[in-house]
Amino acid sequence: MSKAVVFFADGTEECEALLVVDLLRRAKVEVVVASASGKKELISSHGVALTADALAEEVDYTGVDLVVLPGGIPGTPNLAACSAVTDTVKSFCKAGKKVAAICAAPSILGALGLLDGRKATAHASFQDKLGGAEVLDVEVVVDGNITTSYGLGGAIPFGLELVRQLAGAEEADRIAAAIAYRH
Repeated sequence: MSKAVVFFADGTEECEALLVVDLLRRAKVEVVVASASGKKELISSHGVALTADALAEEVDYTGVDLVVLPGGIPGTPNLAACSAVTDTVKSFCKAGKKVAAICAAPSILGALGLLDGRKATAHASFQDKLGGAEVLDVEVVVDGNITTSYGLGGAIPFGLELVRQLAGAEEADRIAAAIAYRH
């Protein structure tokens, strides 16, 4: 079974974060929601109470196939301020393991120099913060082991792409049909 960690922080965009968790769990991917805020009880960017499974610094990343960074303000800067998140993302990229980020969160990858020479996308107001990436203004961009999306409007195709990567195209198609996604 594949395993993913989705990082949450105070100010995370709840729909981007929870939609990814939901779609991956529908695909039977083991998902750990990891708090980057030093506490399990969090408040999303729109005031929704969220509870993480663990603190980011307590997660055992051995056997994890994918880490995901949702967007949101101030969620994105809160993720960027957590060394457990940034160290894990850098380690995963160096090892060729899967990293995904949506909305404002690809800017974290840009700031870490992980998008240099790659194709990527982000929310329009963060596309200038993608470092040396070739910026594409499309829903989802996959470049090697890094997947990015431009925001909540791309969250379903983003989540389904992550399902495709971890559980296969047939499973992604099955889930798309089950949720009546007809894009």
